Amino acid sequence: MYEERNERQIIRKDARACFVESLNDAFPFGKAHFTFAAYDINRPAGQRQTSQIQIYIDIAELLELCRKLECGELRYLMQSKKKNREKTPLYQCLGGTSAEKLARLGRPRPDGKSLSRTAQLLPGERSDFLFIANSGPGETTEKGLIVPKFGNHPENHVAVSMTFEGFSELLLATRAHYQAWLTASYVQKWNKPTEKTQPIEQNEPIEIPLF
Repeated sequence: MYEERNERQIIRKDARACFVESLNDAFPFGKAHFTFAAYDINRPAGQRQTSQIQIYIDIAELLELCRKLECGELRYLMQSKKKNREKTPLYQCLGGTSAEKLARLGRPRPDGKSLSRTAQLLPGERSDFLFIANSGPGETTEKGLIVPKFGNHPENHVAVSMTFEGFSELLLATRAHYQAWLTASYVQKWNKPTEKTQPIEQNEPIEIPLF
């Protein structure tokens, strides 16, 4: 199981008693998968984990974050918020699992609510960033968005303190692996033989469709 998990892991960033890791198992669904975990080293081995939250970010949003990293926009926004003592998120992701789906999976919440999972990137006080994940009760809107209903008291909370360089490594490594996966999936699809595929004779004209 550990070896299987390591094969899925792209990169892991540790902080004090917590970490965030990027996994490659959600690429086929158009998502980047980040696991946030907190632990207590004073607990017995095998019982040290205190919180774990799975966050899935749309690939398009990941690529936009990478653009902001590379062009300097994210650093500028972070420095500006720190200077003005603003505590609003630089980035926020709202996700989770609806109550209906939890029921179908046989894992309904005792309160009957949806499971909300959120991720936020905030300017840190002692570091460049705080990459925070929370989970708890939520409600599903008419548009399918799961809105958190836990206020300032989430059931699970993990806050990973990160430098600008560490956060850049986390995102850019994830992007590199996604691009490699995407290339491989296209190659596999294009090289897959089909009954309709016919060899092209040398010098035979090829018809190019007009769009």
